[in-house]
Amino acid sequence: MLARRSGSQQRTRRFNETRGMMDSMTMTATMTRLDNWKEIRQRFEKSKHRRQFQFGEAEREYVSSRGMDIIRRHASDFVRKRLRPANPRNDGRQTPTKGHPVFIAQHATATCCRKCLSKVHRIELDRPLTDDEAAFAVNVIVQWIADQMNTPST
Repeated sequence: MLARRSGSQQRTRRFNETRGMMDSMTMTATMTRLDNWKEIRQRFEKSKHRRQFQFGEAEREYVSSRGMDIIRRHASDFVRKRLRPANPRNDGRQTPTKGHPVFIAQHATATCCRKCLSKVHRIELDRPLTDDEAAFAVNVIVQWIADQMNTPST
């Protein structure tokens, strides 16, 4: 029999999921790589190229209207199709720079192609991503989006 959660536990979990935060119930082994999110984020902020990617009102509205669960599914789907294979087709050019909030997040977090994953996150080229590596890429994307949603528009 499943244990029921109290109302406050349910509200807290929904709040965390809505904001894209990863609570203890959704963490995976890859979270050890994400444990130091501040350090990872600082690396992106030092890069002039990565810093140029920010959400506008259209992206904020898109995320707000669909919710973080849907955005996470989109990110997972894009990573599975475009990054997971050992040698993706058009690597380095397969992720557009606009058109979907996840695409912007991928460029901002160096999860846009296998070359960037290798250079910034030290994930080997020429082999398929493991489940943990794919989950790490999705978690980085979702965490960056959550940060953007919690940052005032400029």
